[in-house]
Amino acid sequence: MIKKHLLITLFTLFLFQKLIAQDFTIDTVVNRSLHLYENGYTKAIGVKMYPGALSYKSFYTPNKAIEASGYITLDGFWLSILNEIHTPIKEDNQLSWYIGYGGHLGIWSEEWRKKNNTLDKSNISVGFDGIIGLDYKVKNSPLNISIDWQPSFSIIQGYFKNQGGIGIRYTLN
Repeated sequence: MIKKHLLITLFTLFLFQKLIAQDFTIDTVVNRSLHLYENGYTKAIGVKMYPGALSYKSFYTPNKAIEASGYITLDGFWLSILNEIHTPIKEDNQLSWYIGYGGHLGIWSEEWRKKNNTLDKSNISVGFDGIIGLDYKVKNSPLNISIDWQPSFSIIQGYFKNQGGIGIRYTLN
């Protein structure tokens, strides 16, 4: 079952990457440039509720961003870094959809490993992540809200995780 999820996730990411590499877009380059300036934000920091992580997003071009999210618990920590491509939805320049890919690293305590003995004996998690979601910049406000789905596959422990959730961020500029 895990292999099936991994193959579907990798195929989907490969397909979208090929479409993006061919410069397949829903809108024009002009609309992408306007999107950044109309939204008025290039960086944002906040929280993502899945399972309560800190989140930082930074655009490095008008339609491409890096998002880092991570959380720390008494059992360890998890960090994921994603490269995202944003496409504005024409009806509302404050709203865009995005897709991306990246990876994660998690390090867990011995107690966590003992509680999760169905997994590999390692307490390190390294793997691939994908992401697809919606991003909304609240007009005349420093708030950014997102909702997404972030499937993750851990190579070392061999598990598939369906994550995702709602992010609320404060825009920095």
